Amino acid sequence: MRRHARGLLLCAVLVAAAGCGYTLVGKGSTLPEDVRVVEFTTLENMTQRVGLEQRLSGEIARELASRGRFKVQATAEGADAVLSGAVVGFNLFPVAFDSQGRATDYQVQITTRASLKTLPDGKVLWENPAFTFRDNYQFNATAATYVDRENDAIDRVADRFAQSLVTSMLEGF
Repeated sequence: MRRHARGLLLCAVLVAAAGCGYTLVGKGSTLPEDVRVVEFTTLENMTQRVGLEQRLSGEIARELASRGRFKVQATAEGADAVLSGAVVGFNLFPVAFDSQGRATDYQVQITTRASLKTLPDGKVLWENPAFTFRDNYQFNATAATYVDRENDAIDRVADRFAQSLVTSMLEGF
């Protein structure tokens, strides 16, 4: 009897939440419905890390397109909005070490300046002058292994960075 009552209560809460406009993070959008085609090429790279903007921009374009609502293109012709910005910071910090003093866990921090504006009038739909993304990852390597840890870090977190940025943009955070 209690199990049945809990099930009914859970259903009632879910129905009430759906009626209040709640939705899963990453599934909603505060952008106007007429924004369907987004011009986006590549973020500007204002860091010392070569190629960083290429990796991040590729993931942003993929993430936008994967949402199903948007077509991403490199030209303004036929676009409803333009997404632009710059990578202004990239840091990689060791946060945990093994018994031999080698770093095993790293924190990656990426800071971007980004904005989404309507075309052709340039009305700002979303803007964040200091979007900061942080993520940790584990790195297991032997002393004989040489890996560019910054490239490895970028490869490991670029998709999560893009998901976070696109979700922030679409949901108006």
